[in-house]
Amino acid sequence: MSTLSMSNAVSALPRQLDNLAHLLRKAEANAKERGIDADVFMNARLAPDMWPVAKQVQTCAELAKNAPYRIAGIEAPSYDGSPTSFAECYAVLEQAKADMAKVSAGDLDGKEAREFSVKMGPRGDMDFTGISYLSGFTLPNVYFHVTTVYNILRHNGVPLGKIDYFGGGL
Repeated sequence: MSTLSMSNAVSALPRQLDNLAHLLRKAEANAKERGIDADVFMNARLAPDMWPVAKQVQTCAELAKNAPYRIAGIEAPSYDGSPTSFAECYAVLEQAKADMAKVSAGDLDGKEAREFSVKMGPRGDMDFTGISYLSGFTLPNVYFHVTTVYNILRHNGVPLGKIDYFGGGL
């Protein structure tokens, strides 16, 4: 019987960023095909109080990038601004994957019980262990924001199916 290591568990995050990039490529192609300005999709949202696609993408990149650094107890790189185009979205997703790759398996494995706090805006600090941060905060949030992008794009007529959520294949 094998066990799941933290580095193996964290490896789910770059895959989600790849899946998100796939959704964006489908949306970009659909916008061109339909003669829709890309800003329409970048600024689309499901409800007035929800973030638009561009902010959802930025949030996914930040969440995924921060996870291995926080779990390992290393200062994460900071990103300025937010993407406003498909090209900028792809760039922030690639940057997040490159930054994540800088945290080694040795930095992560064995950190399941490492305790740390994260400032969560007006809520203040939230306490985590490595595994609770990954499984109870990061992964659900990344899946939520990828799903939200999928739903926004689908709602705006981009022909997406369930297999697209998985990056076009499994």
